[in-house]
Amino acid sequence: MKNNLAVRYRIPILMAGFISLVFGMYIGLTRLGWNFPLASATQFALHGPLMVCGFLGTVISLERAVAIGERWAYGSPLASAVGAALLIAGVNLSIGALLAVIASTILSVASLKIFLRQRELFTFTLLIAACCWLLGCVLWLGGSSLAQVMPWWMGFLIITIVGERLELSRFMRPAYGSRVLFVFALLLFLAGAGIASLGAWQDFHLLSTALIAMTLWLMRNDIVRHTIKQRGLTRYIAAALICGYIWLMVAGMIGLSLPQLNAGSSYDAFSHAIFLGFVFSMIFGHAPIIFPAITKIKIPYHPGFYLPLILLQVSLLLRLAGDFLYAANLRKAGGILHTVTIILFISVLAASVIRNKNKSV
Repeated sequence: MKNNLAVRYRIPILMAGFISLVFGMYIGLTRLGWNFPLASATQFALHGPLMVCGFLGTVISLERAVAIGERWAYGSPLASAVGAALLIAGVNLSIGALLAVIASTILSVASLKIFLRQRELFTFTLLIAACCWLLGCVLWLGGSSLAQVMPWWMGFLIITIVGERLELSRFMRPAYGSRVLFVFALLLFLAGAGIASLGAWQDFHLLSTALIAMTLWLMRNDIVRHTIKQRGLTRYIAAALICGYIWLMVAGMIGLSLPQLNAGSSYDAFSHAIFLGFVFSMIFGHAPIIFPAITKIKIPYHPGFYLPLILLQVSLLLRLAGDFLYAANLRKAGGILHTVTIILFISVLAASVIRNKNKSV
């Protein structure tokens, strides 16, 4: 696409997203009780914004900009990356939030354009996901607590991933009734997010019911049921997706079974089952496809990809055990293992690229 941004300009934006990831993980460890220094006390609250907007928002909007092939769409990942950098530098929180609103607005416009170009259920779903990010960012800019913002940011990530899987499910040709059930689950999630975010007290029952409904729909309609029987990269991706679906189901069961999610225990388990268990399992599975599309650097499959995927599941089991047993040491161990796992995964991808280049020489 001649109007697309050259790869040499995309890579710095992608690297800025990874810088947000590093700082977000670092702050996350301090929140778990690791005695690491912070430049200021205000950075303590930046874990969620840096992970969701700075890293995931940048990567998702960058991928979408590459897909739409128009330079104006790159304003979204650029704004989210700059906003995250300013937050890390200690600039006023409202400036970072404003840039997040700009980023999510551009992504919503880009998603709307894609939907108008291709009016399918999956493009509509991706548009809804972008609007969830925008709504969450507007609430954040308006002074709402991160607890009120998070249901919408969860929606941004969950619905984005579900929308992309919905696109692939077209090969399974889901029946009309199945598509109706999906729309119902989507509407249920939006209603649940509204109650959890804007209600007098945070009630996650309806949102959690939607998570379970979405998971059951995906398990029934996703092509992963067939690709897990294949070999190599295809089977690895399927394994990662299945892990993600299990954690989404776990999150739904936690939210549905507990009358109120408590900070530091059940809410931590619920949120990280989604953000780490579901989202990062999906990232681990799709990274060998997504990052080459952005950078034009091939990442050949290697069986070593399974090691960080397995460690991710172990780290989450440790963290959730710490949450429900009120064992701070288990939570801290799970947190540090999250970080080690993500760094290991990046290293495994880099090693795969290096091996491929050496073979080409």
